[in-house]
Amino acid sequence: MQKRGCGIRTAVEYRERLSPSLWALVAAAVCGPMAAVVFSPLDTTLALFIGLIVSVGIVAALLALAPVVEVSGGELRAGRAHIPVDLLGVPSGVVAEEARTARGSGLDHRAWHVIRGGIDGIVTVPVTDPDDPTPYWVVSTRTPDRLIAAIQRAQVRLRTPGR
Repeated sequence: MQKRGCGIRTAVEYRERLSPSLWALVAAAVCGPMAAVVFSPLDTTLALFIGLIVSVGIVAALLALAPVVEVSGGELRAGRAHIPVDLLGVPSGVVAEEARTARGSGLDHRAWHVIRGGIDGIVTVPVTDPDDPTPYWVVSTRTPDRLIAAIQRAQVRLRTPGR
């Protein structure tokens, strides 16, 4: 997979959109019928149209605004933030109860986090830059092993001359 950025082609090592779960999308779509009920005393056709627009609009917004996690061009991107992989330590991934702790009581308020409910996996990556006040990044992912491998491949690629 190739990506264009500033005229330079860089390979995308990993890319994942943290889209909402199916149940979250269904719950959002239920807002449409509720809006239709509000407008039904005025005109049923108008109410159905407004309900449809509300359902489609909310679901489309949830999908379009879902953050992206990406490793490309020697950088880790999570949501709107990015950091060169050479400023990162060894990533680690957790799921299940350990992930709940990492997202909750174990979360340092100084950490950069892109966390989404309904996505069980978490990857934690320490920041090794001494000038950065952020101790680590916490990123939700459906495939922690693949994200960890992509970060490590990008780190090796930057440390290996001639690649």
